[in-house]
Amino acid sequence: MVRRPVAWVVAVVLFAEAFGIAAVQWFLGVVVDRQDMSLAGLDPDVMSMSSKIGGVAFGLYFALCGLVALLVALRDRPAAGLGRMLLISAAVVHGLLGAFAWGLVGWAAFLFMVVVLGLIVLLLMTYDAQEEPADARPEPGPEPTNGAAPA
Repeated sequence: MVRRPVAWVVAVVLFAEAFGIAAVQWFLGVVVDRQDMSLAGLDPDVMSMSSKIGGVAFGLYFALCGLVALLVALRDRPAAGLGRMLLISAAVVHGLLGAFAWGLVGWAAFLFMVVVLGLIVLLLMTYDAQEEPADARPEPGPEPTNGAAPA
């Protein structure tokens, strides 16, 4: 139905976001390194390196969440255990980033974060609501006769 396409879309979006966040943070680290300025006495090399490391770590986190969504799409089964926790944490992160993006970047970034949040929640909820297969349900037997012997 709609479960597998949503899982594919979430996987693609999270992989693109992982690359995007890592690239932006790396770029910001390069900018700080080239300006050679200090912020409140901090070493510019430390600020540059921490921005690059944070970008790579955050990118790997989103890539891991994308991998979980990809496995959900390939297997057509809900995420369980650590994978489910990763997807829930990614939804929380997108909610927080959306709140910050509204004030710092604008409504377009907020809208993107809310759409990704909605996709992740839809992925989690559609697999929770799936029904048992028809062949797994027990077949109904004869109706009870309130203790009376059959005639």
